[in-house]
Amino acid sequence: MRGWLLDSVRDTLWNVVPRDQRDTRAGLRRRQLVTVAVVLAGAGILGYSLRIDPGSPAFYVGTMTLAGVWVVGAFASGRLHLGRLVTGSRPVLQPIVLGLALSAVFVLGALVVREIEPLARYVRSVLEYADQGSMTLLLVVAMVNGIAEELFFRGAAYAAIPRHPLLWTTVAYVLATMATGNVMLSFAAIVLGTVCGLQRRASGGVLAPILTHVTWSTVMLFALPQLFG
Repeated sequence: MRGWLLDSVRDTLWNVVPRDQRDTRAGLRRRQLVTVAVVLAGAGILGYSLRIDPGSPAFYVGTMTLAGVWVVGAFASGRLHLGRLVTGSRPVLQPIVLGLALSAVFVLGALVVREIEPLARYVRSVLEYADQGSMTLLLVVAMVNGIAEELFFRGAAYAAIPRHPLLWTTVAYVLATMATGNVMLSFAAIVLGTVCGLQRRASGGVLAPILTHVTWSTVMLFALPQLFG
């Protein structure tokens, strides 16, 4: 079991699958232009969405609009790939396990953060949406946005950056999240962006990052209110 876990971590985060997914010069330029425009638009919508009163229908409209922006931008930029492990199979189980492990780390961190009131306040400001909104709708929003973010940041944006894409897509993801003005969301974006970026680099596609992101988002949605309630 331990050996399988170690091999899974290496396959999911480190062992790079040989591939040839290069764009033409014109295709790369298109990706870059689309990426810049969509990051700016998405950051603005994200910042607006998290300033809407919790429980307001406008919050769901804003967040689903944001997801639409990420998805349209992703597919408008060019081809996207699902990716594979070095074994040749699609990455499914390993990313879900990784998402659960990442969630466990965040839960442990939350136990510390809730004792530091200035930081705990930032977390509670986000959790107000869970307290006053529909949990079913929030789950749908979290899953849809997780998929949309990975399609764009680890799909379109990653392919648009020829040098050090892991670093720069993580930076772009964090900068977009900083539009919320919430330092804890920005910190989460650093960790999640790095992990999902490593998966993108290893597998060459968006499937692994999507599964890890959605798993993490789902666990956080249900776990954090219990810790900060």
